[in-house]
Amino acid sequence: QQLYFDNMNVLITAGPTREPIDTVRFISNRSSGKMGFSIAKQVKNYGGNVDLITGPVSLDDISQINTIKIETALEMDKEIDILLNKKQYNYIFMVAAIADYKATNIENKKIKSSSKILDIRFKKNPDILKKISKNNNAKIIGFALETNNGEENALKKMKDKNLDYIILNYANEKNAGFDSNRNHVFLYSKNGLKKEFKLDRKDRIAKLILNTIITNEQN
Repeated sequence: QQLYFDNMNVLITAGPTREPIDTVRFISNRSSGKMGFSIAKQVKNYGGNVDLITGPVSLDDISQINTIKIETALEMDKEIDILLNKKQYNYIFMVAAIADYKATNIENKKIKSSSKILDIRFKKNPDILKKISKNNNAKIIGFALETNNGEENALKKMKDKNLDYIILNYANEKNAGFDSNRNHVFLYSKNGLKKEFKLDRKDRIAKLILNTIITNEQN
């Protein structure tokens, strides 16, 4: 039986990034990496050659998957650039929760907790997703984590960043998304497809997402 991703190169990002503010502290988010790892495992099962770039997570490496570990958004950007210059990808799944901002000035020693208020200035990290979609022929799947106006924001992100698909989930939904083994997501495509996947285990959601994209691409 021919597996859909046979002989295809697939790039997947997963997990959070960490942006240091001094030698011991950093700003991050609650991404567990489970959704990205589930998609990576499923693409591998469907025959794909997977490169997985992941931020710091407490998950075991997946056998037969080239896993690259990073900390910051800039490191993520650099590793993606290296891979994109090396090979052509058929699909890119940008599942990682990449920090939008980084500290403008990282202290080279631990900041003392003497003052009542700590002011830290941040500047914008590069928009990795937008950069990739400009210079690539791969099908690109983005993720949108929202707390309100989810559909409107996700559709805007898909258009602004020139994505083929976007997957929306909510940060404020109980027992779903960040910190959870389960997820409840909505999938949108640029050709008008819209699908809801009810709360379920992330490995099952990953399979549903991939099956929907495969069916859509074959039609």
